[in-house]
Order: sequence, then structure tokens, then C-alpha cells
Amino acid sequence: MDADTTTGTDDRRVVLEVDDLRVTFSRAGRRIHAVNGLSYRLYAGRMLAIIGESGSGKSVSVRALMGLLPPSAFIAGSARLAGTELVGMSEKEMRRIRGDEIAMVFQDPARSLNPTMSVGAQITEAIRTKSTIDRKAAAARAVELLKLVRLPAAERRFHEYPHQLSGGMRQRVMIAIALASNPKVLIADEATTALDVTTQAQIMELLVDLQDRLGTAVIMISHDLGLAASYADEVLVMYGGRAVEHAATDTLFRNVRMPYTKALLGAIPQLTTPPHSMLTVIGGHPPDLSALPPGCAFAPRCPRATARCAERPPLDEHEPGHRYACWHPVMPGVELETPADGVPAEDVELDDAEQLRTEGHVAAPPTLLTAGVIPSEDRVPTKREQA
Repeated sequence: MDADTTTGTDDRRVVLEVDDLRVTFSRAGRRIHAVNGLSYRLYAGRMLAIIGESGSGKSVSVRALMGLLPPSAFIAGSARLAGTELVGMSEKEMRRIRGDEIAMVFQDPARSLNPTMSVGAQITEAIRTKSTIDRKAAAARAVELLKLVRLPAAERRFHEYPHQLSGGMRQRVMIAIALASNPKVLIADEATTALDVTTQAQIMELLVDLQDRLGTAVIMISHDLGLAASYADEVLVMYGGRAVEHAATDTLFRNVRMPYTKALLGAIPQLTTPPHSMLTVIGGHPPDLSALPPGCAFAPRCPRATARCAERPPLDEHEPGHRYACWHPVMPGVELETPADGVPAEDVELDDAEQLRTEGHVAAPPTLLTAGVIPSEDRVPTKREQA
């Protein structure tokens, strides 16, 4: 079992506790291990960002909490929401929890909203499904929610249809629907991926504001490290269905230890890169979840890998509030020594950009400069920092 990935915030109220969560799919005679022993705690009024490549298990892990996986999924472990066990809960029981206690905002609002119903009718339906108030009171509550998510001209938008709204407006409507029953936990599953950068920032500022005002705990699923650095309180990095690094946001980005996290940062395009230069990529391929290696899943792609990596490293707290699963963590100024097993890392030919990335000399990405993770006199502070 992976160690619990708390980050020293035990004075806060735990609303969600995930312990050794495992999700397996059976397909064509193969067992696909999508999530492998994921553990973490989510605190009231906090935002946890779960980061990783496509296929790392981010979305599957939260859909398992919501009971939204197909029948072919086998879920094991524990997930306790305010003391109530979610794993093994029947669909009838889950319907009572879903929306009231935990809600989700999906990636593409255009596909999530019903194009044949007005915005107001869809929010009203969500409200009346979970309460006994009449239609008029539900409509008034729907307008309040539209104002809460800062949708301009809320009374007029109430009568409009999804195709009449912009992408950002549609996502605000989805957030309003998710908040209809004041859930304790709100999951934003790639909720800003389909939006432009300006609208992304507006939606994230909205989530932070709602989190502060309502005390809602937020799980942000994303592959965007810049968004995580700007808005999350904690960051959990997943690879091959496992958590490989977890710490408070500032701690993680200032002291990246897991080579995979370092590689993700190195792959962010930079304004300082000369025109027409090749983008830095992470070499190799993501792991086959039906045939995971016995040790570290990142070892086949890791330039620091040694024979010791055939043994899976535990996710332990190696530094105060900072957990990572790596036998050879990235330590600035410390060269990788030949391990006790006497087998050095494999010789890997790297181009100049890749060499800079793996040695930690790559310039700070612009997104992280503006996020405040890396000091800059000219950066614009986020609303949370201004407060």
C-alpha cells in the first residue's frame, strides 16, 4: 500500500480520504491496471491538483469515486467521503451522494449540456432532483447560481440555450449545475482544457473564489502544470496509475524530486526557445497498463534509472511535507553516483535540450513565472495572493 500522501495539514477537516484505491479493467482477456494503490487526503476549502500524462489514471481515479465507471471496472481499496465509504456503494445509494456530497464538472460543456433544453431548465432540473421545492423557487435559485458563477445578464441567460453561449459561459453553467446542492467536494476534470487562456484563468479564479466562499474542497484534474502552480494548494503527480510525487504546490515546484515531474516541466514550451526549434519531449512511451514492469514504471524512460529501479520505490515522506517514489531523486548540485548494486545508469544519447532538461538547467517556464512558483519582480499576483 502506498503511504498516505498528506502534506502536513492535519489541522484542517478531512472531507475525502482515499486509501489504496485500485481500478482494474478486464478486456480481451487482459487485465488493465488503471489505478494502482492511490492514497491521499482532501481537506475542506483546499484544492488538490492531480497531474500526469494521458493514461496516467487521473480521470479514472475520480470517476471511480463518483461511480461513473463501466461495469467492466473492478474497484478495490477505500474512499471515504465525510466518513461514508464510496467503494462498493450501490447505484441507488450513489445517486443520493452524487450531487449532494460530491459533484463533477466535465471537460467539454458542449457535450455535457442538453442542446434541446434552456440553460435555466437544466439547472432547475438539477435543483429539483435533490429537493422538494416548487418550480418557481427552483428557478429563482437557478438565477442565483448563475449570478454566483458570474454569468453576465443571468436573468436573460436563464432562458437561452447552450448554443447561444460561448465556451466559457457554458462551463460556468456546468459549474452552476454542479453547485446546485452545495457539494462538499467538487471535481473539475480537465474543466478548462477546451477554453482559451484568458477564459481558463477566469474559470480558475471562479473556482478559487467559490472554494474560499463556500468552503468547497476541489480536485482539479489536469495536464497543465501552469494552472496547477497558479491555483492549487497541493499537487499530486501520477504515472502508470500510481502517485509518484505529492507536496504543497510551492514545495513541489521549488524542489522537484521525481525525474518524471522534472521531465514534465522540461517539456513546457518556453518563450526563450529559438524559433523553429524542436520541442523537448519525454523519450519512450507511456507504460502498458496491462503489463506494468515490476519496479518503477518510469524506469524505461528515465535517464537516471539503474538496476535498483527493478524494485518499486515506495511513496514516502523523504522531506518534510514532500513525498516521492524514486530511488534516485533529482537533487540540485548532487551528481548521480554509481549505486551499491554496481550497475550505473544506461548510456542514453540525449540532444542538447534534453541534456539541459535532465540536468536541471532548463530555464523556468513562463507559465510558472507568472504563477509565482519561481520569483519574478514583474509577475502578476493571482487573486488568492492579493487576498
